[in-house]
Amino acid sequence: MYDILIIGGGPAGVSAALTAHSRGRTPLVLSNPIESNPLARAERVSNYPGMPDVTGQTMLEVMTAQLDVAGIERVESKVVQIMALGDRFLCAAGSEVYEGRALILAMGHMPQRGLPGEQTYLGRGLSYCATCDGMLYRQKTVAVLGFGAEAPEEAAFLAGIGCKVLYFGRGPKPDRWDDALEYHQAARYAIQGDGDRVTGLEADGSLYAVEGVFLLRDSVVADSLLPGLEMHDGHIGVDAAMATSVPGVFAAGDCVGKPYQVAKAAGEGNIAALSADRWLTASTEGVQ
Repeated sequence: MYDILIIGGGPAGVSAALTAHSRGRTPLVLSNPIESNPLARAERVSNYPGMPDVTGQTMLEVMTAQLDVAGIERVESKVVQIMALGDRFLCAAGSEVYEGRALILAMGHMPQRGLPGEQTYLGRGLSYCATCDGMLYRQKTVAVLGFGAEAPEEAAFLAGIGCKVLYFGRGPKPDRWDDALEYHQAARYAIQGDGDRVTGLEADGSLYAVEGVFLLRDSVVADSLLPGLEMHDGHIGVDAAMATSVPGVFAAGDCVGKPYQVAKAAGEGNIAALSADRWLTASTEGVQ
């Protein structure tokens, strides 16, 4: 049981973790690898105090190293589901489940909306994690929508356990490709089903009969990740204390809106952690 689960290892998540640690709380940072963070592709960041004219990759490496020096625990794994259970939260990441008393969402800029049929068939043939649910589809035909950096690796896992994998990407097939994965290119997708289970995937108007769909993004649409989360124009709704519509859940950084700036994200991460600390204190004392 951690005091605060922090989803995201960018500037907002790192700032939140450092502040939570300084307040005597036990944070856990759950994030994708540095290389999948859009900031890692920035050639130069020139407006962040104390770290002038560095690449985004360097900035993330320095921030991550600061977590390690502080002894803050972190796990590189994509969170695919969050459950609010009254006085605690459960986060499913990969094949593990982590438990915390408060939650800070700092996932960066997220997909603006889900695909047609995504909400309807989530958990009924649609999954966000191949290593979590792949064994349910052995010897079956599945579609993999490869929108994340780790998608080819997860698709290869599915093929390795006996699935017939139809892989769908938004660009041409890479030069180096596993021939066990049947590659398709399309721009528009919809999840099809019979009202109860997934029966197919529509890609640019063509229908492919499959028994499961693995939608592999670097991050999950926020209101699919945590039901009941209020959204505004594709961003998580927060107040001045970075509190969301779900008690005990706070958010910071690009996921709450523009401007998408490192300095703004770090400041909001600090506020979110301070607010989470106050919320935990109030909860312990029975004051809401």
